[in-house]
Amino acid sequence: MVKIAVMGHGVVGSGVVEVLMKNHEGIERRAKEGIEVKYILDLRDFPELPYADRFVKDINVILNDPEVEIVVECMGGVNPAYDFCMGSLKAGKSVVTSNKELVAEKGHELLKVAQENNLNFLFEASVGGGIPIIRPICQCMAANEISAVAGILNGTTNFILTKMITESMPFDDALKLAQNLGYAEKNPTADVDGHDACRKICILASLVCGKHIYPKDVYVEGIRNISLEDVAYAEKFNAAIKLIGLFKVQDDGRIQINVAPRMVSKTSPLAGVSDVFNAICVVGDATDEVMFYGKGAGKLPTASAVVADVIDCVKHRVARKYLYWDAAQEGLIADYHEEVCSMYMRLCSKSTDEIMTIANELCRECIYTDGVNPDEIAIITDIGSYAEQELIAKKFIARGVNVISAMRTLSM
Repeated sequence: MVKIAVMGHGVVGSGVVEVLMKNHEGIERRAKEGIEVKYILDLRDFPELPYADRFVKDINVILNDPEVEIVVECMGGVNPAYDFCMGSLKAGKSVVTSNKELVAEKGHELLKVAQENNLNFLFEASVGGGIPIIRPICQCMAANEISAVAGILNGTTNFILTKMITESMPFDDALKLAQNLGYAEKNPTADVDGHDACRKICILASLVCGKHIYPKDVYVEGIRNISLEDVAYAEKFNAAIKLIGLFKVQDDGRIQINVAPRMVSKTSPLAGVSDVFNAICVVGDATDEVMFYGKGAGKLPTASAVVADVIDCVKHRVARKYLYWDAAQEGLIADYHEEVCSMYMRLCSKSTDEIMTIANELCRECIYTDGVNPDEIAIITDIGSYAEQELIAKKFIARGVNVISAMRTLSM
């Protein structure tokens, strides 16, 4: 019987305990050994629960108990989660976490200590909730050179954009609905401003390139400025607007990594991903494009991924499961202005004919659509660096054309 401790009894932590107890027979069969939750760390009391006697408030109870072999961290945030996880590893206990912020900020340090102590630090649930993605990238696609990863990594923003697309619901109303349904927090900054998606693409990029990619080094843009007019223009271009976390290897070996709203052509499977669902496309040289799809959050989907990692830890108690990346590398991340893409631009002036004349002068090639409003048109420019696209926008403004909004398209 393998004894574990769960740190945090919130949505995910309580789900982990529920899954372990409800599916204990199947889990024992797959792990080849029974798994028992000996402790649950939480400052709150839960006297109504049948396992109320397992709650403790002091991390040292867990760290000093040699019977506990695996610690599951479901607390969230960096502190005190980092100290508790590092303490667990130094005490000879493998660690499983669903904490994307912790992995994105401190992954290298924790993986290094786990390796030095022949232990596991696993985090499948940190990206995509119940969607398998960490394991497939590290195992199933191990024979590939992965050149790009692009994903809808945040269910809240995807729900908001879906409501804007399908029901013409303004952003503020869609956000309020997401909050009422429990999809968005009272303070939605991490979701709508792209920080949550940033942490997740950093984890995937770190796995692919083998170097720690810090969120602070990544260009991030959220969805607050997306309008219903932008949504309507996207439809005219046979596209949908999605918040995309993108990692791409450049020809010179450096990487592009950013989070931003993009127009995604409906020929891409990502364009059809709706509501709170997530989807991640991975491009390998042998497999070409592979997509992973499912619910990216939620109590039981996330708990499912956590418990799968617990089973892996049980099965790899002697021979460590290999999962690792090195420290950050100076100069690895290219400036976001170097990204090669085409741009959507919504343009307004006194005359649409004038806009088209100027656009033909400034752009090598561009696609037009009629305006949603009078004196407007929208264009998608030819492919060029983001710096070149910004220069075109400045030239429009200098010629008296108002650039109301601009957005990258998705190209992998």
